[in-house]
Amino acid sequence: MWSYLLKRLASGLVTLWIISVINFIIINLPAGDFVDDLAARMASGGGSGLSIEGIEALRSRFGLDKPLYLQYFYWIGNLLRGDLGMSFEYNVPVSELLGGDVLLLTLAVCGAALILSWAIGISLGVYTSLHPYSLPDYLATFVAYLGMSCPHFLLALVAMYIGISIFHMQSVGGLFSPQYVSAPWTWARFVDFMKHLWLPVLIVGFSDAVSILRLTRGSMMDTLGQPYILTARSKGLSEKAVIWKHVFKVAVNPLISYMGFEFPRLIGGVIVTAIVLNLPIIGPFYYKALLTQDMYVAGAVLMFIGVLLVVGGVFADLLLAYVDPRIRYE
Repeated sequence: MWSYLLKRLASGLVTLWIISVINFIIINLPAGDFVDDLAARMASGGGSGLSIEGIEALRSRFGLDKPLYLQYFYWIGNLLRGDLGMSFEYNVPVSELLGGDVLLLTLAVCGAALILSWAIGISLGVYTSLHPYSLPDYLATFVAYLGMSCPHFLLALVAMYIGISIFHMQSVGGLFSPQYVSAPWTWARFVDFMKHLWLPVLIVGFSDAVSILRLTRGSMMDTLGQPYILTARSKGLSEKAVIWKHVFKVAVNPLISYMGFEFPRLIGGVIVTAIVLNLPIIGPFYYKALLTQDMYVAGAVLMFIGVLLVVGGVFADLLLAYVDPRIRYE
């Protein structure tokens, strides 16, 4: 197991390096750079714009006058030292821009959505697998198809319309009331945060819950048809023991594999939803960084998602080896 762990960690580091190269290439694919975008925005705003000397000075200040491979080595070298670089757009360190409340709120929204989606998905998946082709099963299947076909941002728009048109809510979206947006953390701000948290968590968790529901139902029904389940029942075991000790213990394997990629997928999928709901999390900063070619901010977000992806994959593999004794790694 230890040799396998070391191999997985080594392959994870190689994967992260490949991700960093691909990320850097993708970020720099659009024509021009941040200085060109800034000059275009200043010109379109009715001002005099930037002179050629000013453009060259800014490009030299940000290190954009160097070849791309030197920019990459400079970026990755600082990244290995824990320096995420400076944001061109906000002129602050990326760690300061995306750290603190932004990272905390991102993890809170995605973590709560993850817990909710797994609790609902597994519960309904187990129930529908034990009552196949019943009315609850058909209803759950219909809702599952509906949830899988609706993106997060569309559900957010529908929720905003319902909240304003039907329930006459003054504001829909955000994670805080106006008086708590910039306030320091207090008990009152935490309570206000919890009052606003439920809507984005429901929207983000809904489509993921239906995916887990279908995966759980399919895996459980496949396992229920195995001969050893009939043998377990013939020995006089209670139905509860058969379901949870024999069926679910084997059916959980695909769920563990899926779990390893769930958290980075949530963070990536909530980007547009965060813009629609005006959530102060990583999503809007990442979107604006792509528009303005603020490569250090975009690179930091992509590498954060990449780290979560690699760590989740290693964790899922180790957990599979632990829960299923049939799996052996050499």
